[in-house]
Amino acid sequence: MTQALAPKPLSQVALKDFDPRHIEGDWDKKSAAKQIEENTEVTRELAYRLYAENRRAVLLVLQGMDTAGKDGTIRTVFTGVNPQSCQIVPFKQPSNEELDHDFLWRIHKAVPRRGNIGIFNRSHYEDVLIVRVHNLVPKSEWETRYKRINEFEELISDGGVVLLKCFLHISKEEQKERLQARLDRPHKRWKFSKGDLAERKLWDDYQQAYEMAVSNCNTEHAPWHIIPSDRKWYRNMVVSTLLRETLEKLDPQFPSEEQGLDDIVVE
Repeated sequence: MTQALAPKPLSQVALKDFDPRHIEGDWDKKSAAKQIEENTEVTRELAYRLYAENRRAVLLVLQGMDTAGKDGTIRTVFTGVNPQSCQIVPFKQPSNEELDHDFLWRIHKAVPRRGNIGIFNRSHYEDVLIVRVHNLVPKSEWETRYKRINEFEELISDGGVVLLKCFLHISKEEQKERLQARLDRPHKRWKFSKGDLAERKLWDDYQQAYEMAVSNCNTEHAPWHIIPSDRKWYRNMVVSTLLRETLEKLDPQFPSEEQGLDDIVVE
């Protein structure tokens, strides 16, 4: 059975229709590892060319429930890519200064420069997710944010930023196993917070919030991809393939060299 990664633009999305354990094709852990290695080699070269070209940028947005694997995806997908051409931005609780501006102020400042690949570990979507679930702003406010997010993404898209938005979709059962694994392994306990359990109790509320975010902000210029993420190796392969395909479609080129270089000898 096939399962689309990208829902039709502005269609109503129900996450129950997307199996977080789905595998498209005959992939296994070994073949996926080989594909990831190939993808990263191609991505490394294309990222270098994108940096040299210095005309466009790529923004990879990673969203997902706690333990969905945002950090692990970044570590795997960007292995060997020149750090000079990447910008990783984790979005946590806003500072007082950020709260004194509109919700997109801190996001716009973090949009990648031309020639760079930006990675958002969480993003502007927190302002229609956690803000909604915890009633941090009135409903009359967060309801307007979908439209403003679409306008913002269209603005940066028109400015040469290609958006690649990935929702790392895991099951509640898988999250339970991953949280327990953090408790059971001493070197993983630093990643566990008692607050994770409180957030887990709001699972259904978050699922509804994600469905609304994906449904309302899945546009032609900034589509969402729903990544089956119960299997880490499959999640990493899918995201690395999407990034590779995005860069291949851009096909960045080295700038033209100066004229008259052939006769120059450095002494």
